[in-house]
Amino acid sequence: MAVDEKLQTIRHSCAHVMAEAVLHLFPGTKLAIGPAIDTGFYYDFDFPEGVKFSESDFPAVEKEMRKILSGNHDFVRAEITKDEARTLFKDEPYKVDLIENLADGETISTYQQDDFKDLCRGPHVANTKEINAQSFKLMKIAGAYWHGDATQPMLTRVYAACFYKPDDLKNYLHLLEEAAKRDHRKLGVQMDLFHLDDEDPGQIFWHPNGWSLYITLQEYMRQKVRNDGYLEVNTPAVMPRTLWERSGHWGHYQKNMFITESEKRVFAIKPMNCPGALEIFKTRTRSYKDLPLRLAEFGHCVRNEPSGTLHGIMRVRGFVQDDAHIICTEEQIESEVAQFCRLLTDVYKDFGFDKNLIVKLSTMPDDHVGDEATWQRAEAALGNACKSAELSYEVQPKEGAFYGPKLEFTLVDALGREWQCGTIQLDYQLPSAERLNAEYIGSDNQKHHPVMLHRAVLGSLERFLGILIENYGGNFPAWLHFEQAAVVPVNADFSDYAQSVCRALTDAGFRANAYTDTSNMKNKIKLITQEHKTPYILVVGQKEQDEGSVSVRFRSDSGMEQKSFALEQFIAYLREKTDAHYNGI
Repeated sequence: MAVDEKLQTIRHSCAHVMAEAVLHLFPGTKLAIGPAIDTGFYYDFDFPEGVKFSESDFPAVEKEMRKILSGNHDFVRAEITKDEARTLFKDEPYKVDLIENLADGETISTYQQDDFKDLCRGPHVANTKEINAQSFKLMKIAGAYWHGDATQPMLTRVYAACFYKPDDLKNYLHLLEEAAKRDHRKLGVQMDLFHLDDEDPGQIFWHPNGWSLYITLQEYMRQKVRNDGYLEVNTPAVMPRTLWERSGHWGHYQKNMFITESEKRVFAIKPMNCPGALEIFKTRTRSYKDLPLRLAEFGHCVRNEPSGTLHGIMRVRGFVQDDAHIICTEEQIESEVAQFCRLLTDVYKDFGFDKNLIVKLSTMPDDHVGDEATWQRAEAALGNACKSAELSYEVQPKEGAFYGPKLEFTLVDALGREWQCGTIQLDYQLPSAERLNAEYIGSDNQKHHPVMLHRAVLGSLERFLGILIENYGGNFPAWLHFEQAAVVPVNADFSDYAQSVCRALTDAGFRANAYTDTSNMKNKIKLITQEHKTPYILVVGQKEQDEGSVSVRFRSDSGMEQKSFALEQFIAYLREKTDAHYNGI
């Protein structure tokens, strides 16, 4: 989405006001940098020894910021020489470091408001009155190494939210509150979906409820790709160094690979599936008539991600992608990409993500391989494929991979947050003679190298499930839910009938449980509605047993509705709702 440059300017200007306020309250603090970010800004500080700055100091800093803003100070820009900058900021080591790293001849500028002057490229607002004193809020503190280097000093990073108007800030804070309620890590425990172990960082322990979600999602995608002409394969989890060297991953990706040895040979646990797909392709002579060949793989990958970057099931070390590799001719690129786009939008529609899909075309970077004419043809093919699939897109100049352009698909969840999930990348290099040397016999009876399309609709299944948990707030649609129906007898006298109803549902292919334990009905309903968030609760008593019926309570935003069904009638109703992947109740 387009960046609101005016708002970003306000945010950056507010960061300077925060820095001034901190210096007023904590003299001797050293300043680093304070850029605008998506929701506000941050500033990195090195507080004097003995100062324990904490969130309890936020109200005082905010009060001082508002005092500064009330003075209606102009932001005054000045250009200075490198020597002048060194002198001006001689007591600010981080500023001096920035100055020394500027290229000779580069314009150096400062901005001053009130009694505060900072090294800054700008731009800034003309006057502090353009910053609404009620539209910002200090949010949190984090540690940040200078230059992101663990050998450098640890600074205190203070984050703040900043918007045009107080109502914008209020809406943002409400969004954060709602996001906290939906946090997949919190719901994962509450709904007994999975757990994470500090002893095994980045790996997920799936519990029965969560694994039910996982395999349902995987089987859903398996059926989708099967219907779209893909053949499913599976390749080894451990492959030799020699293969990774030929593919180029050893040179570019080794630091993120887990390495092992056996019988004096070096192996790596696979961080991606693409070399394996080409090894399958190469096992026999292929003709142009065999293309396109669409190979899907739910391959388990492992990447040595830094522990500090891990986040619940959203960012992990072990994961499975709904991966596939389409091996085709250059002439088939456009039609294959268009078909993929239609598959992706069809899948996203089933999850309610089809309304605000964002598509970006990343073009040739400066460090590309291959000639420019080939890149231009490839980029045109991706753009035309989007048009064929009736998708609009924006161009990301020079953001393609070194081996080819790509499309990235970003969905928008129920809270308006953006998640980049789907991707299709065009690769001329991996099948080339210089890499894995994949070949097919063309219509001219000569050998040719195919093109490879790397693509995923969901991305990592683990991450996509995390997105779904937060998007639905745990209220999964019935077709996906680990417990589609819960059967609750009004008392122990009707436990046998509850069990028979549950058996009828499971025999019909549904995921159901009968709650016939000795806890009281109120506690059972609380567990089912608040923790499991089950879409249908079937209450049974004397009337239902006599009639062969069920009294169904429906999950809805407005509370629990209730309706009586004959058992077979409810089974038909549930089948109708789940067979079509109905995204509701």
